[in-house]
Amino acid sequence: MSDGTLKESVGRYGVWSVGLRSEDPTRRGELAEAAAELQDLGFGAVWLGGNSAARHAEPLVAATSKLVVGTSIQSIWQYDAEESAAAFAELESAHPGRFVLGLGVSHAKLAEQYRRPYSALVGYLDALDAAGVPADRRLLAALGPKTLELSRDRAAGAIPYLVTPEHTAYARGILGVSPLLAPELMVVMEPDPATARALAREALASYLSLPNYTKNFLRHGFTEDDLADGGSDRLIDRVFAWGDDSAIRARVAEFQEAGADHLALQLIDANPRDSLPRAGWRRLAALLG
Repeated sequence: MSDGTLKESVGRYGVWSVGLRSEDPTRRGELAEAAAELQDLGFGAVWLGGNSAARHAEPLVAATSKLVVGTSIQSIWQYDAEESAAAFAELESAHPGRFVLGLGVSHAKLAEQYRRPYSALVGYLDALDAAGVPADRRLLAALGPKTLELSRDRAAGAIPYLVTPEHTAYARGILGVSPLLAPELMVVMEPDPATARALAREALASYLSLPNYTKNFLRHGFTEDDLADGGSDRLIDRVFAWGDDSAIRARVAEFQEAGADHLALQLIDANPRDSLPRAGWRRLAALLG
């Protein structure tokens, strides 16, 4: 599935955030202000972390003029396809071209319905097709070869989470040239190695209990030893961008050289992950130039 327009719309950089996803109506103004600033800073997209949906995107889309807002991800187990299609249509009618439906199968530990995830995802896409959700406005959280092929054939591309430049090159090889490849990348703007790796390990800890991620690491050159004790330095250094500005720019460039069209950058610092690190986002925008 080719979508040059989506590539142009999201640009080279976006922000991945749990904090911008909220059910609290009293935070609407705060979220709108943050989204408007991210657009002004030059980010082309915002990716809503956690189990997000169209209703979480609406305040951000309404507050901006061109920012693309995507779910990263919406779990296929949490929202049925007809419900997703109706929400997509409503947001598309109000703000054409501004919302992207990022879908994923989540994890067995997080979704009790988790059964035959690939077949369930195919069925979900079939239902979206029947409901009129265009393939070029949806993306898949793909790690393995079969789901990457599905991202190529039945979506606008892939939004892999918690990956390395090596996986990015692998994904690009399966996707081909045209589909959007927009991996998430965690960024720790901390030059001290011990401090940076400690922050990274804290952010990584919960993911090391999820087989979808650990199996993917093992598939791409890591060992069980790399997954032990919070993750080896080798694992941390490949999955995260950390260090001074030049080191972070170099890691970003490595993902781009491996084939990433766009990077969904998740800022990791000492604050809770559902905070809005606006000063950090400003610094990140400045170092990206």
